[in-house]
Amino acid sequence: MSIMSSRLIRHELCKEELKNYGAHITDIEGIMFLVKFKLEDYKITYAYHLNEDNTYYLERVKPYFLSVGTYKTEEEIVEIIKVDIDQFRNAIHSSNFNQFIEIDNHISQLVRLFEDLYLYYNISKEDLSKLDDDVDNILETIKDIMKRSARVYTKKDPDILNEHIKF
Repeated sequence: MSIMSSRLIRHELCKEELKNYGAHITDIEGIMFLVKFKLEDYKITYAYHLNEDNTYYLERVKPYFLSVGTYKTEEEIVEIIKVDIDQFRNAIHSSNFNQFIEIDNHISQLVRLFEDLYLYYNISKEDLSKLDDDVDNILETIKDIMKRSARVYTKKDPDILNEHIKF
C-alpha cells in the first residue's frame, strides 16, 4: 500500500480546484503539468513544474507565451491561474481582443528577433542606443494609453504596470 505525502495530497486538491474552475489538466510524469481552459473560441494554456528548490515555475503558453513567475506553493499557482482566467473571461468580450493577442504575439516575436540580433551580429553602441530609445518610447506609449483608458479589471492591481515604471 502506498502512502501519499501531504504535499502530493495538497497538489491533488489544487488540481481538483482548477478542474472545478473549468480546467483540463495533463500530468507529465508527475513533474510538469499543463492546465488548459477553453473560453468561448479561445484556448488558454499554462505550464508549471516543480523546481529543484521545491518552488513552482509557472508560464502561460497560450494564447501567447508569458513567464508568470516562481511560487512557493500549489495554492499560489491556483490563485494566480484563477485571477488570470477571470481577466481573460473579461477581456475576450472586448472588440479589440484579437488585435491585442496579435500585438502580444508580435512583441514576443520581437524578443526572439532581438536575441538573434545580438547573438549572431556585432551591434554598434549607436544602434543599441537607438533600440533602447525605441523601447523607452513604447513604454511611454503604454503608460499614456493606461492613463487615458478606463480600467476594466479591479479585483487586483496590475503586477507591473503603473505610472512610475521605468526600464
